[in-house]
Amino acid sequence: MSGDWTGAGLPPAAAARIAEARGSGTWSSALSTGEFAALRAVGFEPVGQVMGSAVYHVGRSGRYWGYHDCLYGGMQYAFSSAPAPTALSGRGAPSAGLVEVLDRARRSALDRMTAECSALGGDGVVAAQLTVAPFVAQPNCLEFKVIGTAVRAAGAVRAPQPFTCHLDGQGFAKLMTAGWVPVELLYGMSVGVRHDDYTTRAQTRSWSNTEVGGWSELVGAVRSDARAHLRAQTGRRGGDGVILSAGRLRIWGEPCMRGSNSDQQDHVAEATLLGTTVARFTAREEPPRTLTVMPLDPERRRRTMRRTATDKR
Repeated sequence: MSGDWTGAGLPPAAAARIAEARGSGTWSSALSTGEFAALRAVGFEPVGQVMGSAVYHVGRSGRYWGYHDCLYGGMQYAFSSAPAPTALSGRGAPSAGLVEVLDRARRSALDRMTAECSALGGDGVVAAQLTVAPFVAQPNCLEFKVIGTAVRAAGAVRAPQPFTCHLDGQGFAKLMTAGWVPVELLYGMSVGVRHDDYTTRAQTRSWSNTEVGGWSELVGAVRSDARAHLRAQTGRRGGDGVILSAGRLRIWGEPCMRGSNSDQQDHVAEATLLGTTVARFTAREEPPRTLTVMPLDPERRRRTMRRTATDKR
């Protein structure tokens, strides 16, 4: 880190921007008119647009360091019938190191956005959008960015920690009306690698229509592992469940790092899931009020009123 900033808290440029926003007495947001109205209807108001970003150099990537090691030991035999395993990050495969560093980078960006929300006096962030893109100035670097609108409740009660969610203004209002509150924006990820074993190669070269069993196993396993990664984070801050926002699956082929020639191939699958954990809340119920029923007949109504007056004496 350059200057006096150690990486903790807000970057100097962000701190200056937040101070300027607080001093101006105005706020900015990317909310639509409908979102703004929906937030006000459930007792919230925007306090400003917030963001967090982090640029990470993803070192130890590529063949030499083995993030995409397939862990297959049978490729030295060209016609080996031994099935290749699916090396999953969630089961301790070498790709677990890659998932860990990407998760840390995303967490840094989210923490900085949350810090901006707190600095503006917000109770949480709605409509948060998380993106990951190559940092064009340097190979093997990625920029992790999250941006949303900080909101504050109209009452005097403040949450101990700001919430973050992908829900837009209307979605947030519907969630609150139904008795739920957002807790935290989460990201689940898994990387799986599978060697193209003899059976897989035979199925892809078949003249008949047939399932490629190894690849079906790969995509199914990596999706399940990404869900497990997301689910493991759900209860971290008291969440009861997850509302999913988006899911993505990328698949590509790579030369096998364990192979002795370029004909040996692996396939890599990367599954990502974005969602928000939510928790139930209970409102104090008021006791039912007694309903007074008055007769419609004028004479009966007069008699009832006389009895009521007598009882009060």
